[in-house]
Amino acid sequence: MGVIAMTEKNEKVNFEVHDPNVLAQARAVLDACDSAKEMEEVVLAAVNRNEEWRGKRCINLLAPEAPTSPTVRALLSAEVGIRAAEGHIGNRWFAGTQHIDELEALCIELLKKVFHSRYADHRLMGSMIGNMAVYTALTQPGDVIMSVAQPFGGHSSNLIDGPAGVRGLKIIDVPFDPVELEVDLDLFRKMAPLVRPKVVSLGLSMTLFPFPIQAMREIVSEWGGHIYFDGAHQLGLIAAGFFQDPLAEGATVMTGSAGKTFSGPQSGIIVWNNPDLTIPITNAIFPVLVATHQVNRVAALAVSAAEMLEFGKAYMGQIVRNAQALGAALHQRGIPVLGAHKGYTRTQQVIADVREYGGGNVVAQLLARANIITNKNLIPTDRPEDWDRPSGLRMGTIEVTRLGMREEDMETIADFMVRVLIEKEAPAKVMEDVIEFRKPYQKLYYCFDHGLPE
Repeated sequence: MGVIAMTEKNEKVNFEVHDPNVLAQARAVLDACDSAKEMEEVVLAAVNRNEEWRGKRCINLLAPEAPTSPTVRALLSAEVGIRAAEGHIGNRWFAGTQHIDELEALCIELLKKVFHSRYADHRLMGSMIGNMAVYTALTQPGDVIMSVAQPFGGHSSNLIDGPAGVRGLKIIDVPFDPVELEVDLDLFRKMAPLVRPKVVSLGLSMTLFPFPIQAMREIVSEWGGHIYFDGAHQLGLIAAGFFQDPLAEGATVMTGSAGKTFSGPQSGIIVWNNPDLTIPITNAIFPVLVATHQVNRVAALAVSAAEMLEFGKAYMGQIVRNAQALGAALHQRGIPVLGAHKGYTRTQQVIADVREYGGGNVVAQLLARANIITNKNLIPTDRPEDWDRPSGLRMGTIEVTRLGMREEDMETIADFMVRVLIEKEAPAKVMEDVIEFRKPYQKLYYCFDHGLPE
């Protein structure tokens, strides 16, 4: 979106937050079209190019991405998606919603089964909206919260430049051990009573190991504080029993993304157990943050939950084993990996320290030229202001696992990365081998469409 700026002569000029060269190229393409139909065709061509490249020829190691099953993907274009459904189940603004009520009720009950919770809501259009819903329900402007700082993996959704800041909350850092990559519980035990946070938010984009939720809950309960677990990355692992169960360990509420390890449509999930929170949480969702909430997405989310019940243990278990295998393979080949002394990871994520290869941004762009997709990431040795030139590289094993890859394939992927970063081989040459390696892996498993890998 354009922002109006002023020159020294007080003249209005357009300032774009987006890359002006990319926008100019798009304008040129549209201007060259002879009709709106041709404009449609160039849009479709861009979609197809992405599918052909990212969907068929790349090794996708982005930790926040998961390919949905064919059935889930098909539901995202279902007829029910054009229907409006404001309000709560059985209490809508519109008539003729009895089948939508049925569908949404099925989704809620499936989510409750998956997470062993008393309550669930399906209407969050994004995971960060879940953060705002929690802060709206549990805090007032001016309240103190504690959350994890960015160099240790803290996400903006729980910091000053996200929903927590927009809510007007005072944010104190949760103390974090930079070597063990976990909460410094002894220091937290000293700090928390001094600031008495209303909410302690455990929401990290770099998530490798579990949190001491029960111990932290015992500390903040002295003044009625809450533990809020933002499981954006871990929801699928939690559902399948491969990560800690935050609600069972004392978290008041848990939110997360449906589009990461949960492998559903891009959207959010929220679950809780305390009936006293039902009204404040659901009122924060509707009418405050969500109105019509894409019922096609709800249908896709419900099927994703059913897939998790059937295939979650096999799928999530292989995701973690693959992540640990990738971390070990990289570390053994000379690329430093965080948490090596603790088995590298307990999630889908692997974090490498790539300072000696130019830093996270340089390395991510270099690997992308070899069709290996990763992303830059802050690590504990960085400063918050280093966000655009961090030392770390974040990788995840969700997509490669759903394509049927196993531990031995992680060795091959590590070899590709070593050829680019250590052996300085031309990315274009490595790309040819990556494409050849990727060719047999085109089917998505751990779903009712294709079952388990052979």
